[in-house]
Amino acid sequence: MTDLSTGSTPTATRASTGVPGGPALPMLRDRHRGRLWLVGAVLIAAFVFLLIEGLGSSLNYFDTVDQAFAHRGSLGTTTFRLEGNVVPGTIRSTSVGANFSISEGDHVVRVVNTGSPPQLFQSGIPVVLVGHFTSTTSDDFASNSILVKHSANYIARYPTRVTAKNGSVR
Repeated sequence: MTDLSTGSTPTATRASTGVPGGPALPMLRDRHRGRLWLVGAVLIAAFVFLLIEGLGSSLNYFDTVDQAFAHRGSLGTTTFRLEGNVVPGTIRSTSVGANFSISEGDHVVRVVNTGSPPQLFQSGIPVVLVGHFTSTTSDDFASNSILVKHSANYIARYPTRVTAKNGSVR
């Protein structure tokens, strides 16, 4: 369809007058498309960052006694998980929990635990403690949680160590 006064098509008239729908429309679409790509890239980067941070912190579940002694200065009195073997003959019940020692290699840590130890807690087994060193120079560890480390076949391997409430051995 041709405009009789100018002899041009309506599309050409719109383009020359700057009315929306002319050549500026594809440039606006490209700008919006670019913004969407930028927002998408930022969201993907944030997701990857959170995934890496989450996996990184969960992979370091605990420090062994030797590791804790190696970087005690950076640990200070912050709360972390400490793994070691309960030293035989050191468990003493208290009114608020238990005192005992854990070791790994030549290092021994004295533990003051507040809370009820789990039923499987005993001498000579590996445990993970949640707590902190009482100071940056002492070997004393204040704990409020004891996790007993064992495999799925713990009871089958040590049947006399676990007894039911009715006295039968499981």
